[in-house]
Formats: sequence, structure tokens, C-alpha cells
Amino acid sequence: MAETETLHPLRPFLKNWVWEHGHIGTRYLDCADGEIKFDDGKKARFAAEQIFYVSLSKDADADTHAAGPAIHEGALARFVRAAHLGKPEEAGAVADVQRAAQDCLELGLVCAYQPDAQRALARYSLEPLFEDEIRAAVIKDIRSAYLGLREQLALYDFTVFHGWPAPLLISEAPFIDWRVRARPAQPFVSLPLGPYCLLVGTPSGKKSRAGPVLWKTVAAMGPFKDHNRYIVENARLWLVATTDDQLVAVQSRFAPVSADKPDAAKS
Repeated sequence: MAETETLHPLRPFLKNWVWEHGHIGTRYLDCADGEIKFDDGKKARFAAEQIFYVSLSKDADADTHAAGPAIHEGALARFVRAAHLGKPEEAGAVADVQRAAQDCLELGLVCAYQPDAQRALARYSLEPLFEDEIRAAVIKDIRSAYLGLREQLALYDFTVFHGWPAPLLISEAPFIDWRVRARPAQPFVSLPLGPYCLLVGTPSGKKSRAGPVLWKTVAAMGPFKDHNRYIVENARLWLVATTDDQLVAVQSRFAPVSADKPDAAKS
């Protein structure tokens, strides 16, 4: 029986970075060796890291954690495609768009907590615990660190900013909490949905449900001018761009240090 293909949480977004003119595929930088590579097709095979999933639902149980993200794939795909095209009229019904924005947030947070999950796995693996006990301990740690954040962001208002003057980058950790990351702090979070569209969440002041998703065309990077810099700084595995030039510009950051340098002094 054929092995079931495991899809990366960011696959719905990575489709928007696929180059579809002539040679179809994705340009990416491999952070392990600093090389710029081209992934043929539309499957984003380079995004193959092991994902440890923890549900951030308030009443999640073991089955919920094991099942993976409960995403409405059709509505999400329609929303992400509409954002890429800058056509809100093609995004679907208001309720579907609201749910899709929350699904985007869910997937962004899954990627955000992976470093913490992997460190916890390594730490608990050194202790005399069974595999299910290790998994339970990691889940407890992640929920302790991220459940409050997820509940807080569920009440944020979201806006799709599209038509950026410069293409956005994406890495395996594209969720940015500008309240923590930016200096001075900025009151929003963001997730790139495509090279020219960004989902941005801002505090709503509401106590129950967030409002409908808004759409805005932008002509300048404005407060998001450091977006690509933060994406590059977060990248540990891979970095995706629309052009080689964007990757060449940051390639030296990931180039491995040579152990044997030529001894030019002897010549």
C-alpha cells in the first residue's frame, strides 16, 4: 500500500510563490548549506521537516492532537488564492473568509511553536519516559506557552493587505508577532499569504467574536518595511522568494563556514 503523503502546514500559502511561467517550480534557499535551489512542480517538497502538532483549542484531547489541524481546505484555498490575486470578491462568503483567516492563524502558530516543540522533545527524550509520556509532556509545555496567545488572537480583527510594491519572503516560520519582535513594539501580528499579500491581525477590543475580514490595497511598505528582515532572521530550514536576486542578497547569512581556508600567505 502506498504511503500517505504528509502535507506541510504552509503548503496552501507556498503555492502562491510557485513560478508558473515556463519552468514551473519554487525558488528557495536551503539554510543548511546556503545554496539557492529550484523545486520542480507545485508540491513544495523542500518543506519536509517533521511537524509536531499540538491543538490550541481550549478543550482539546489526545485525539484532537493526533488528528492534526482541523482546516477547511476548500475555503482556505479560495481565500488564499483571492488574496494572491487581490480579488476579495473571489474569497467566498463572509463567514467562510472569517474561518479561513482563523485557519491561516492556526497554521502560522503551528509553525511558530515548532522550535519550542523540538527542544522539548529533545529534553524529555533524555528522561526515563515512555514515548506517550514524552508526547504528553511536550503537548503540556506548548499549550502552557501558546494557548493564551491563541485565545487572544481569536478576537483580533484581520485585514488582507495586497498589492505590495516589493515581494514578500516566506520561511518555515512566517508568523510574526510585531508586539514582541518590533522595536518600538507595533500592535499587530502578520502572516504572508503570498508574495504580494499579507494577513494582518490587530486588537479589536471585542470580548466575543472578531469582525469580518477587511481588504486593503497598499502602495508602500510603511510599518511593515522590516517584514522580510524578520522572515530572514527567523529562517532556520528554508527561505522562499519570487526571484533569485532576493535570495542572493541574504545568501551570505546562511553560507557554511569553511573549515579549511586557503593559505594565501605561502604563495
